[in-house]
Amino acid sequence: MFKRRDQRPLLRIVAEWVYPRGGWMRAFQYVTHRLNRLPGSAESIGRGVAAGVFAVFTPFFGFHFFIAALLAWILRGNVIASLLATFVGNPLTYVPIAIISLETGHFMLGSTMRSDVNAGLIARFRGAAGDLLHNLWSIFSGAPAHWHELKIFYDTVFFPWMIGAIIPGILSSILAYFISVPLIRAYQKRRIAKRRAKIEKRREQAGTSGAKR
Repeated sequence: MFKRRDQRPLLRIVAEWVYPRGGWMRAFQYVTHRLNRLPGSAESIGRGVAAGVFAVFTPFFGFHFFIAALLAWILRGNVIASLLATFVGNPLTYVPIAIISLETGHFMLGSTMRSDVNAGLIARFRGAAGDLLHNLWSIFSGAPAHWHELKIFYDTVFFPWMIGAIIPGILSSILAYFISVPLIRAYQKRRIAKRRAKIEKRREQAGTSGAKR
């Protein structure tokens, strides 16, 4: 029932993840529209947005939805809003998020981050992925497991990122909360006012038609 009628090929799915059809501005407007129309108080939706924003700062790729939903549940926020807010994490923002989190993490741990962070990140991810694939294959082939690149990735990327994401993640989520709440509250009030105006108009039309009879 929830499947798409037109099955997209894999390359198209990847391409639209990097650059959505209609552009990032249209995608942002769609997410904003969905957030504004969610049921619940503006504060509850705002807490959900804050949970989603914090989740995208963590290095747990593939689990951002689960982290956002769990945080929203703990904060008594809107879970759907938290899932929509993970849109903040996209190919345009992941690089600055990674750099900020890594810089903060290395500073807190008293270590230093390589100056060629972009090339270093790519190399670390590639090395860790290579070890993971090799270790999965070793289960069936009996070859010895490799952990060298995974250890380097954990020490230089994952752990500093995880620690460093806490402060910018909290600050960004607080900022997102205080920006989203008044905007959502204003939208909800405007929507209620439109509904009341429609009801009043229908009553006037009904009264006019009744008087003519």
